Amino acid sequence: MQVRWVFAGPAPKSPHNGKAGIHPVRRVNAMEQYLDAYIERTRTHVTRFPLSAAHELASAFLAFKYGLYENAIRECTHALSIIPDSAIAPALKTALLILRANAMYRINAQETADLAVRFSQDEQAFVPLALPPAAIEDAATLALDNALICLYVVALITSPNDEETLEEHREMIVGILRDYKRAMGL
Repeated sequence: MQVRWVFAGPAPKSPHNGKAGIHPVRRVNAMEQYLDAYIERTRTHVTRFPLSAAHELASAFLAFKYGLYENAIRECTHALSIIPDSAIAPALKTALLILRANAMYRINAQETADLAVRFSQDEQAFVPLALPPAAIEDAATLALDNALICLYVVALITSPNDEETLEEHREMIVGILRDYKRAMGL
């Protein structure tokens, strides 16, 4: 389904950082709604997230997205050292480890089928795509997709300086979610 933009003039607040401004109103499809629900579910776990850590998450996501794998490795490594303790911190650290491992594999032109880093059972509460084992076709790809979406969402919520740039990648994130629509039973 194609997203259509309707400009509605000044909006009271951005749904992500609470700033006032002119924002387009989108007609959303099921996967847009799924992403919005995940954003809201995640928001409660990152209320006191430092801006420096938020920016590092955004930088790691964007470096990986643009194929700057050496930068992604560096950003992930730095972000791992500054993620504050919280309920979501272990899942964020795992997401960074997964992203870093995938960047290393891509630099070395290796397959990622045997990726050793995975989200633990406890961390599954914080990932966007928690599929039943029978619905998982490629565990390494699912881990990377969960890592990308998790990092994207936390950075979107917590890094107001990166919000505009991250919003430009929303359709990619919705596309990843769309790939799992059938497996999620939607």
